[in-house]
Amino acid sequence: MTATVSDPLLDLHALLAFYAEAGVDDALTDEPANRFMQAARQADTPRAATNAAAQPREPRRSLQPPAAQPSPPIQRSQATAVPDEQQAAMARQLAAEATSLEELHQRMVSFDGCNLKFTAKSLVFADGNPQASIMLVGEAPGRDEDIEGRPFVGRSGQLLDRMLAAIGVDRNSVYIANVIPWRPPGNRAPTPHETEICRPFIERQIELVAPKVLVHLGGASAKTLLNTTEGILRLRGNWRTYASASGATIPAMPTLHPAYLLRTPAHKRLAWRDFLEVKMKLRSLG
Repeated sequence: MTATVSDPLLDLHALLAFYAEAGVDDALTDEPANRFMQAARQADTPRAATNAAAQPREPRRSLQPPAAQPSPPIQRSQATAVPDEQQAAMARQLAAEATSLEELHQRMVSFDGCNLKFTAKSLVFADGNPQASIMLVGEAPGRDEDIEGRPFVGRSGQLLDRMLAAIGVDRNSVYIANVIPWRPPGNRAPTPHETEICRPFIERQIELVAPKVLVHLGGASAKTLLNTTEGILRLRGNWRTYASASGATIPAMPTLHPAYLLRTPAHKRLAWRDFLEVKMKLRSLG
């Protein structure tokens, strides 16, 4: 059998493509580290230096300051501060006082209570028609969304567009938003604290849009807004009721996130059934 020799350039290209897809877009250093050169230098290290390194070392001195001279408190910058209950309360107040989507957008732009704002490039507020009968809510923006400032514009968004077209609608006839309006660094999952900070904004956004049907794209959106701990595979395909702070109720359909469907194409048929349910629900509501 002839051994297959991989092309280093192709391997490197595939690795870079993987990093880009994962949202890794910043290098740790300006210059690449040559690990092969480092290994060669270690191999050429004189034996005397190696023996010296092997000698027992003098115990390290304590780095703790004397008890009589306590260190001053650490001053945290605004960009690294962790949100607290006061900031969560501020988010609730700002959201409740917004009387229109435009006002809500401006209040979110000026809000500094969520640390995700300081690592994101832009606020991803919404896309589509504010007068739409269908509102779709995902979890958080990705790399492409952060760059363009609109939700679901990357590969997941392209798939979502095709899913919408399959039931006879498009972006101009739906309204799309996320629970979290700022991209978490490296596309990591938002923390529960970050989600709780941002929850009042998406809840007020749903109130102002007042759609006939709410579609939760993925488990994170469904769990946050429907106050449930069930997994998305148990939630999807079953109508739930979303209750707003004003007391209004909206039929809600949890379904699979387009990003999940890209990784698990066999489950696209499940999402197709969910979207057919949404189409039939809209017909029944007139």
